[in-house]
Amino acid sequence: MEVNRSTEWGPARTLLVLALVLLGAPLYTLYHQFLLPTPNVHPYDPTTSLPHPSESTILFYAKYLSEDIGYRTVGTRQHAQADAWWYDKVQEIGQLCRRVVEKEPGRKLECNVWRQQGSGSHRFDIMSTRLYKTYVDISNIILRISDGTEHSKSDAVLINAHLDSTLPSPGAADDALAVGVMLECARTLIETPGWEPTHAIIFLFNNAEESLQDGSHLYATQHETAPTVRAVLNLEAAGTTGPELLFQATSEQMIEAYSYVPRPYGTIFANEIFSSGILLSDTDFRQFEQYLNVTGLDMAVVGNSYMYHMRGDLVENIEPGVAQHMADNTLALLRYLSSSDSTIPSLAKGFDARPRTVFLISLHWFFVYSFATAKVMYVMLFIASLALWRIARVQKVGAGFGAVLAATAGAILTANLVAFLMKYVLKRPLSWFKAEYHPVVLYAPAVISGMLIAQIPFSGPGKPSMERPIFMALLLFQSFLAAFGQVLNIGSSAAPFLGAVGFFAAMCVDTALALRTRSSSFNGDKFSANHVHNSGGNGQPGQVRTSGQELSLWSYVIAMLIPLTAGVQMLATTLVVFVPLTGRIGRDAPAEFIIASIVSILGAFCVSFIPALAHRFGPRFLRQMLWMSILSLGLTMAFFCAQDSFDRMHQRRLFVVHKENMMTRDQHLHIAAADGAPGFDTLVHAMAEKFGVEGIPPTRVIMDAYNGDWDILYPFSTFLSPYKIDLPFDPTYMSLVPVEQQFTVTAINDSVDEIAGTRRLTLKIDHPGIIWTVIAFDAYVLQWTLDNDPPDKFARHHIREASFYGTDTWHVSMLIKYPTLAPSEGMTNASTQGLKVNFIGIQENRMWPAKKSEADGSPVMKLFQELDVWLDEMTGGSVDAALLGCVGGETVI
Repeated sequence: MEVNRSTEWGPARTLLVLALVLLGAPLYTLYHQFLLPTPNVHPYDPTTSLPHPSESTILFYAKYLSEDIGYRTVGTRQHAQADAWWYDKVQEIGQLCRRVVEKEPGRKLECNVWRQQGSGSHRFDIMSTRLYKTYVDISNIILRISDGTEHSKSDAVLINAHLDSTLPSPGAADDALAVGVMLECARTLIETPGWEPTHAIIFLFNNAEESLQDGSHLYATQHETAPTVRAVLNLEAAGTTGPELLFQATSEQMIEAYSYVPRPYGTIFANEIFSSGILLSDTDFRQFEQYLNVTGLDMAVVGNSYMYHMRGDLVENIEPGVAQHMADNTLALLRYLSSSDSTIPSLAKGFDARPRTVFLISLHWFFVYSFATAKVMYVMLFIASLALWRIARVQKVGAGFGAVLAATAGAILTANLVAFLMKYVLKRPLSWFKAEYHPVVLYAPAVISGMLIAQIPFSGPGKPSMERPIFMALLLFQSFLAAFGQVLNIGSSAAPFLGAVGFFAAMCVDTALALRTRSSSFNGDKFSANHVHNSGGNGQPGQVRTSGQELSLWSYVIAMLIPLTAGVQMLATTLVVFVPLTGRIGRDAPAEFIIASIVSILGAFCVSFIPALAHRFGPRFLRQMLWMSILSLGLTMAFFCAQDSFDRMHQRRLFVVHKENMMTRDQHLHIAAADGAPGFDTLVHAMAEKFGVEGIPPTRVIMDAYNGDWDILYPFSTFLSPYKIDLPFDPTYMSLVPVEQQFTVTAINDSVDEIAGTRRLTLKIDHPGIIWTVIAFDAYVLQWTLDNDPPDKFARHHIREASFYGTDTWHVSMLIKYPTLAPSEGMTNASTQGLKVNFIGIQENRMWPAKKSEADGSPVMKLFQELDVWLDEMTGGSVDAALLGCVGGETVI
């Protein structure tokens, strides 16, 4: 006799059983996803005495660079100090190499060390903005390990990390951690008995990444070993915790190489997100691709990105095991790529710049298969799903499709409605910022509420149950998305494929059980042929349930496993990257809606079974679930409304520029935030009352390409929402310096061809004691020394500079149309008297906290010290301010 599966378990027991899976699968997944290795303390294995990378040694290097030396901003004394210290360390590795060879006669091992120094320029477009970079006397440190033969040196793998740090950060993780990893890997390889590289390894410690990739450009365009590079490994950090993420892989050969690492962590999803340009970020990998035309892997530590480019990027905030994870994976890659089994030689003949390979990590396993295989698999699954539909004889699947689409739309719309309410009605934007998982807590009830609201039209008294039709529709929908997406060569189609696999297995089990039950009914049991009215668990009239409509509880357990593992993994990885960065992309950016959309889309995939489950016990149960989810949503919104967006470990980023106009001697404070959270306007007004001219409120200024006060951060300055505060005149302040020490922009080799209507000149920028100088001007440039393709129009041009410490002059030569376009004919900043140039730079000894230990008692540094203490007291340490002393002006040449 058949057991009525729909009523064997009531709602409470069913939800209790499913809750074990609903909670257990994600927690198990997250545990393995963020599991890190035990750090090696000693440089040699205590059991075998063989060398291995030591996290303790790596962190020693990182701490010395970031704390003993400090902020290594390009152009500063600390930057030069780090360059000298690291060059000594790399030379020590070269000496170790020679000693090892002497101890092992016949071993083929050779190490070459270079300190490269040079000048150059390149175009650096980012954020849909055209920008030009020039650099003078920038340095790189290079170590090549080969077997000493030309064959070994002719095909090399390059591994890169950068020594410098950015303006507001000591850069322990970004990127001192990675340079320490590289040096430890070099030591381990050299000390490994008998190890010989068939293909050379080039270790590039580039010393100018944060100045917009000048060091990697210098190497790629000017070093003698650059033409031998066949593949690149780039090591970066945008956080301080969790495993190192592979977020960019540009060939099948390099994805295959990555499969040899002991702890893989990367997917096609992360690769396609980064490649899409959604994340406004970039690495040195760009220069190697552009100028060397090579493939490679781009990897970074991304957990706890709240410390990215902040004061908190210290060794004490680097999670134990992070360095070991990066080192173990890097060492495995170097061993494989330098071996005789390596695919490095084949890359010299070319590679597919857009890899046709699906790769993903699931718990302990790393899966790799080609797009061709994916197409076959996904299409076959879709065909099998159609066949299963016929075998299972599920009716009303069309209505099931409607319910599935309605649930998806409901999840996305409801989550974004909550985002709208939080931002514009309740005035609590970024309330989720303090933890990567907070958006899930806030928006998950909205996702579930939206999915349940969308089911109401499909449920009602007297209507057949939609549980099984929706379940089958979910299978057909996801299998179709996978097949269709893969035909379009979208690698992320693996996500719906994985979901469909779970639903396919679940439906197979349920269909087998249904067929078995149907067979027993043909043997004389007439009970199953009757209609069964589901009471909804309380004896109330509900949906009509016919034999075969209800699902086995095992179907839910099977169908839930993959979405709750693969889906949660995708959601967690995405939020770890997006939450801290999206919270700092500008006041006017749609941060709320970006996060709400991420949670709703990936969250709906994780709980895609909910629409079917909502119909399991009738309309009354559906309404009860809906009211519970709405209540949960109200409680979570109330909770987040009471939360501060920032605290000491999850700080608001603030930029403060003390600008002295060299023409007028006026001084102002310029303040800007990189987010739209409440409280900034109030903070600025309080700052003006404390430090500004009495009775004069702060002025809100427009941020555009003509706001020269923020050109030191251009084009990232377009994210900022700036104010200007007038500072009181200090009669004791004397900023006049001798002419030979002044920041000036002049013209040399200046000549005019009135017949041709052109002017040829060289701009000479003298900036003693000034770093990160920027000039901006309007002109119709016909030729210049920056590149061979200036815009064929009258345009605004920005040129940013970076130079080694002690280098204080740079030039740019150009041929422009003459006379300069009058303001009435175009750009409002043009001048009929000549070429109007705006210029600005940072005083090398006027940065806080970078120069805190060297404070010279100047009025600017005293102001910064007082302001820093005041900000800490006013905000409870929830603000991290980069305070920069700048000088600049405007001149007509």
